Amino acid sequence: MNVRVTLVAAARASTLLAERFDDDRPPDGEGWRALESAAHELVPLAAAELRYCSPGPRSRATGQALGYAPLAQVALREWDMGRWRGLTLAEVAAREPGAVERWLADPHAAPHGGETLLAFIARIGGWLDSRPAEDGGAIVAVAEPSAVRAALVYALRAAPQTYWSVDVRPLSTVTLTGSAGHWHLSLQARA
Repeated sequence: MNVRVTLVAAARASTLLAERFDDDRPPDGEGWRALESAAHELVPLAAAELRYCSPGPRSRATGQALGYAPLAQVALREWDMGRWRGLTLAEVAAREPGAVERWLADPHAAPHGGETLLAFIARIGGWLDSRPAEDGGAIVAVAEPSAVRAALVYALRAAPQTYWSVDVRPLSTVTLTGSAGHWHLSLQARA
């Protein structure tokens, strides 16, 4: 029994360089404009039987704006960055360069006191594997780009370090088809 899970990356809340760990902001002006522009492609996903979102403000706002009326899923929340929460990567690198190097190099490391990369990927994978596998069922979930990256690494059974090589842009989509522990990446052609 296979289910189709389409992940939608939430609209942006800030420029890439201004992104903060565990950012609790809704979409910014550019995020809202991009959402309006992409709506014609994303709104049809609301036809999915189940619609979810991360509990974060930008994921909830993105899902609501697209008419998904999504149910917030705590397991889809942003990566827990502990004491780095609210800081940019540049700010943390200036204060704790060794800790940042360790965090980027070792998927078991959590110098910030939050989740390790492995724990984050496992949490997102656990959510994915627990989706109801009604054959042919469709699910849409709006999540932070980091959660979409983690889902891809999990679904493809890639090495944890692959996480750093995946670029998920705001409002991009990816579809995973399968069931617990057996996921396939599905790419859709756009007309």
